[in-house]
Amino acid sequence: MAEQDHDRYRNYLRPQLALHMLQLEGIVKRFGTYTALNGVTMDVPTGKVFGLLGPNGAGKTTLIRIITRITGADEGRVMLDGREMTREDVAHLGYLPEERGLYKKMKVGEQALYLARLKGLSKAEASKRLKVWFDRWEMSGWWNKKVEELSKGMAQKVQFVTTVLHEPKLLILDEPFSGFDPINAELIRSEILRLRDTGTTIMLSTHGMGSVEELCDNIGLIDKARLMLHGSVGQIRRDFSTNTFRIDYKGTKVALANALSFTGELIECEERDGQGTARVRLGKGSKLNDVLRQLLPSVELLGVHEEIPSMHDIFIKVVSEKAPETVTQGMTE
Repeated sequence: MAEQDHDRYRNYLRPQLALHMLQLEGIVKRFGTYTALNGVTMDVPTGKVFGLLGPNGAGKTTLIRIITRITGADEGRVMLDGREMTREDVAHLGYLPEERGLYKKMKVGEQALYLARLKGLSKAEASKRLKVWFDRWEMSGWWNKKVEELSKGMAQKVQFVTTVLHEPKLLILDEPFSGFDPINAELIRSEILRLRDTGTTIMLSTHGMGSVEELCDNIGLIDKARLMLHGSVGQIRRDFSTNTFRIDYKGTKVALANALSFTGELIECEERDGQGTARVRLGKGSKLNDVLRQLLPSVELLGVHEEIPSMHDIFIKVVSEKAPETVTQGMTE
């Protein structure tokens, strides 16, 4: 990433501790001579959906395993609710790994009850909660079926239910939409938003940038073992904007270009039947109003829209350019 991009994030203030469900401080993890995580520090705000992003091999899964205490960090610490996390805190987590796993020979109901009991629920309470979920998701007819009789998507729905059944305060979902058809993917999306709105903090690891923009309030992007971006989705998208606007107009391209001589740069323009659409980048020191004042005497303006980069575009930009020596960080809203 270019140094000027990095400078935009370096001096943002960190929010107060009470606003965060999870804090990671200087996490380092090595496997022999290979460094999987190199000084990762990030905050996961309470009651938000946090997107954990990065290309394959970036270190996301290793970080999740450290948070869930499947493995330990070589350096750094994990804070939950403002204090260092302990083994007992795992009971308050829900973790849906990318690698799904259910006992194929067990009946669905028996499997669900077994997993719920592992989360500390009594048999009576687990049965009560499962009935609510199975009725709501129209799964009641699956109760006495063997897991091996279920499709991949159906099995994943069972595993999702057992992951959230004990009402964890921190829910970690690793590629939760993998293998789902559009209808069931939308069901999971709606459930994630419902859980967020009822106070659950959710960490979502995904390669789907569309899901990031739709669901995530904040993100952390890891590449080559380092944290590259960290902050609110809205703030990061604004920070990566290039002062480029799409302008719909009625008139001629020549008149438009001449009017922009001192305030903006015409990147591209398409015209048809006396109307056109132009992409215009503001000149240094210029504001949108300056450009509009220049254009109004020359063309009829039909619409003006700022081009805000998508998370997909930002992801590609960050992971394709050379990483800075220290972490870039956006402001959490």
